[in-house]
Amino acid sequence: MSGTLYGVGVGPGDPELLTLKAHRLITSAAVLAYPVNAEGYGFAQQIVGEFIQSESVHLPITIPMKTERSPARCAYDQAAKEIGVHLESGRDVVFLCEGDPFFFGSFMYLFERLNGTHTCKVVPGVTSLTACAAELGRPLAARNDVLKVLPAPLDANALSSELQNAQSAAIIKVGRHFEKVRAVLENLELTEQAWIVEAATNPHQTIRALNEVPEGERPYFSTILIYRGEEPW
Repeated sequence: MSGTLYGVGVGPGDPELLTLKAHRLITSAAVLAYPVNAEGYGFAQQIVGEFIQSESVHLPITIPMKTERSPARCAYDQAAKEIGVHLESGRDVVFLCEGDPFFFGSFMYLFERLNGTHTCKVVPGVTSLTACAAELGRPLAARNDVLKVLPAPLDANALSSELQNAQSAAIIKVGRHFEKVRAVLENLELTEQAWIVEAATNPHQTIRALNEVPEGERPYFSTILIYRGEEPW
């Protein structure tokens, strides 16, 4: 029998935000796969570390953090082969994914490579986007508002164009793009409606109005939420 590949969302950082299904799969996993950086650190694995059984086989997957796509594609090709060996041997593989596997999650690339030949299932998780809204204590949108989710790597002109008429917006993957994003928001006079949440639900979480972030600081693992509040509640 062929094994099943599970893409399991582990949420934004607080292990208590795991779903019951995610917890069951993680605690019974024969093989656990998860992305790691060049130093071998895997945030998704850290989130659920207390639930991992000692007998589980670990399959860390190094994903190059580069703007060009070729190195990452090669890494996912190799990972798919390694995971495929376990699946073909009848072992289920649980792939840990920060947030939700299909919300800008790395699991989507493995799903595309393996779904045609193996059984692949997705277990949704709490996204960083919804976690940030909860921690900030502000809804993402109300009634008929249109919510835009914008990746910060977009160029400044594209970001500006998308934000000009946005009723509500979330800018994700901020990191090294913070200065560019702040400049766009300042130009659109949106800084008064913008809040930044860093490391949502983690012990070192910080929440600030965008205009409170000092010049030169670059908040990482952060999301910026913008709400014009034009829809009466």
